[in-house]
Amino acid sequence: MTQPSRLAIVPFISVDRMMKLVLAIGIERFLTELAGYIEEDFRRWELFDKTPRIASHSHDGVIELMPTSDGRLYGFKYVNGHPKNMREGRQTVTAFGVLADVGSGYPMLLSEMTILTALRTAATSALAAKYLAPKGSRAMAIIGNGAQSEFQAIAFKALTGIDRLRLYDIDRSASEKCARNLFGKGFDITICTTGQDAVEGVDIITTVTADKQCATILTDNMVGSGVHINAVGGDCPGKTELHRDILLRSDIFVEFPPQTRIEGEIQQLDADHTVTELWQVMTGQAQGRKTPEQITLFDSVGFATEDFSALRYVRDQLKATGLYEELDLLAEPDEPRDLFGMLLRAALQPAS
Repeated sequence: MTQPSRLAIVPFISVDRMMKLVLAIGIERFLTELAGYIEEDFRRWELFDKTPRIASHSHDGVIELMPTSDGRLYGFKYVNGHPKNMREGRQTVTAFGVLADVGSGYPMLLSEMTILTALRTAATSALAAKYLAPKGSRAMAIIGNGAQSEFQAIAFKALTGIDRLRLYDIDRSASEKCARNLFGKGFDITICTTGQDAVEGVDIITTVTADKQCATILTDNMVGSGVHINAVGGDCPGKTELHRDILLRSDIFVEFPPQTRIEGEIQQLDADHTVTELWQVMTGQAQGRKTPEQITLFDSVGFATEDFSALRYVRDQLKATGLYEELDLLAEPDEPRDLFGMLLRAALQPAS
């Protein structure tokens, strides 16, 4: 069988290679460096094509495409959200992504993004907290202790110094799993019996639940002054975690307002309710935390630039690590106009 042209080959990061890549770099270092790429792209915000993700909703969940480009590179992610999957022994969220060269249109990287999405979501959360959380924050509540929880904890430790965790999940075994996975990683961990118990005395509250419904994970009486709320779980129409009154007491920070107003906690508010875009805080065009008493809320739904940053970071690690496979993805005939001839010539090749 004739070997494919080098132009036909696209680096592919399988789940196995992604895990090896993360472990080779180190989880905390990976998250810290990834957050640097995400921040760099937030600071270039105005260069990017921006559109709310393209969503196909069904009774069971949602399938989405998340595209963006900075004019030089193009990236997109395919991602689903199906809360019922957990009951069937499947992941709630799975994903893969592509990074491509705008000049030629050729893909430059194809990667799993189930693990990478968990990493980039956690890195984005902790990055936002660097600008919004109270200075010197050490204690965080994590309400919802599923697949995302450990990534959030380690990212906050690496980027903000969090070392005390209070965990709560309606399924105590999820909290026990989270505590077990984080054992020996520098945390003082308490498993709580209620959400109210979990938020006692913390500086940061992270909500990261999976149910596809309007839920009230945090009620107004649970949130005192001076805290930072990292609301991660609400990420599609009809899915929220916070009581509306909390939003009215908070200064709200978002990624891309046209998307967040559809999918985030602020879908509960008027369409013209004031929010601040995170990129503006990072570039100094807007202020983040102003007073110790202020309640700040990062209404995180995940935006395409973050996936773009993650793919860009992973691609930059390939040469040094070699942790990728070569995928014969593109048809590359010797003569670009003779695609049919390429097919005919394949019939003459001996079987491999």
